[in-house]
Amino acid sequence: MKSTSTVLPTSAGAGAPLIRLTGIRKSFLSEELETRALDDVHLEIRSGEFLAVSGPSGCGKSSLLSILGLLDSPSAGSYELNGQQVAQLDNRARAQLRNRQIGFVFQAFNLISDLSVEDNVALPLSYRPELGRAERRDRVAEVLALVDMAHRARHYPAQLSGGQQQRVAIARALVGRPSLILADEPTGNLDSRNAELVMDLLQTVHRDGATLCMVTHDPRYAAMAQRTVALFDGRVVADLPTAALQPQRQPAEAL
Repeated sequence: MKSTSTVLPTSAGAGAPLIRLTGIRKSFLSEELETRALDDVHLEIRSGEFLAVSGPSGCGKSSLLSILGLLDSPSAGSYELNGQQVAQLDNRARAQLRNRQIGFVFQAFNLISDLSVEDNVALPLSYRPELGRAERRDRVAEVLALVDMAHRARHYPAQLSGGQQQRVAIARALVGRPSLILADEPTGNLDSRNAELVMDLLQTVHRDGATLCMVTHDPRYAAMAQRTVALFDGRVVADLPTAALQPQRQPAEAL
């Protein structure tokens, strides 16, 4: 697999805080009932970090990822991305920031069925008027080569396996050279072999400089991250280096 050093942005001061959430709350109202999806969440994600977010269904993982991805706004609290306060931005400004700073990888791939692989990957660049046709074409070719899908550039999603579709989705996430990649259960719709291939790819992308935040139910894949944040009932109940959350083996002489 090729290096992503020319695909991802070079971050000044690697390891600096990329994201800072302070007192984030998210509530939903239905009739007279208030459901609090997130409750006083404080979280930092540093540039170049691989973070896993885990927890049971309904604990707030999807709400957290939607706020991180600027797809939703918190009910209270502040969100700082690359030093910019973003929680109160209007829809247009949020869309522009999302397009330039964030890449998404979804469980369901979310490829457009009547677009070819290369056109699916190029889609985020269609909102970048400053990029000429040649540069867009070069960027698409670069990321398709990275995920080993250049030979499928003219195919359509229905002609691909699930694993291939997810690799195309990763290429689409990378093509805009975002500061942050959000992966929402990226292996959830894949068999074990393709899941391993996708995780190998995400690990390579991270090693080459990506900041990666991944929601997963699978402890095997959470264990690949550098750090794990565990949610329960909308609150952060653990925020530790992943190694600290792994069961410790007893010394051989104690067995």
